[in-house]
Amino acid sequence: MTSQPTLLFDGDCGFCSRTIDLAKRWIQPRAQCTPWQSADLPAMGVTEERADREILWISPDSGTIWGGPRALAAMLKSGRRRWAWLGIILVLPPVSWAAHAAYRAIARNRHRLPGGTTACSLPAHLRNTHRSP
Repeated sequence: MTSQPTLLFDGDCGFCSRTIDLAKRWIQPRAQCTPWQSADLPAMGVTEERADREILWISPDSGTIWGGPRALAAMLKSGRRRWAWLGIILVLPPVSWAAHAAYRAIARNRHRLPGGTTACSLPAHLRNTHRSP
């Protein structure tokens, strides 16, 4: 693991990959953005099932793993200053409750979103992709 946090995302999903590309350009998170398919998940303490289900933020300092909207909040807080406030607000109730519901809806329907494919709706073990060792 690096000294920098790692942001794991689904590299097989066009919507997810495009979103990370935009985040890297606009937010500029201080993190290593890595498709989970090319990461050493066991060394990170992450299962393939979880990595396929949600974006993950892995902090090398504490070993903390945040998923879904909490991972997005961590990414926002690590980026350019103008985005940090959004990351802070994202974890506060009732915004966090709405963020969780919205994240789940988007994750379940990412195959219908721009850049998404039908492969995005399949579990990783059913996709026609090859996972790097």
